[in-house]
Amino acid sequence: MEHTNNRITLRGSLQTLPEFSHENHNRRFFRFLLEVPRLSGALDILPVIAEESVLAQLDPCGGEMLTVTGQIRSHNLRVEGARRLQIFVFAASITAEDGDPINEVVLEGPLCKEPIYRRTPLGREICDVMLAVPRAFHRADYLPCILWGRVAQDISACHTSDVIRIQGRLQSRIYNKLTPEGSEQRTAYEISALTAQISPEE
Repeated sequence: MEHTNNRITLRGSLQTLPEFSHENHNRRFFRFLLEVPRLSGALDILPVIAEESVLAQLDPCGGEMLTVTGQIRSHNLRVEGARRLQIFVFAASITAEDGDPINEVVLEGPLCKEPIYRRTPLGREICDVMLAVPRAFHRADYLPCILWGRVAQDISACHTSDVIRIQGRLQSRIYNKLTPEGSEQRTAYEISALTAQISPEE
């Protein structure tokens, strides 16, 4: 069954080999990092988790790049008493094939926080939103999205529970976090929206 409210397609190069991540209901899952170039030449380094059976079907003879299709997932991880939101790609299929890099995301879900609208020092409009994208068993993935320009302006007028449909890409961003032990380099993941629209009420 196709999940139309949460889809991602990536094509890039392996940065790390798959390593065992965890086991759930006797199913083994592995994690690796996929390197996807942007048009600007910058690189997004994106975490992918795949079940062992998905990796077992991979034929490495198809090409040097990997195409991953699946969903973006979130998981609340407790680290030293604090909660940290983990974002990753949950792979439904992986194929080896050559071609241009791909980073395409479609998400739809209600806002779970009020939008945060701001301008950069150079006057560029930005709006941060958090979508609660529903999935099976009455669960949801909480996914941070960033919007730009006129799209940011339009969505900044929305409110919690408004359903938004976003098309864009998943990006990685390195930042420094001040901790009691000093400055710590971390990586944040967010969806950079190309388009966003309010879904009509049913």
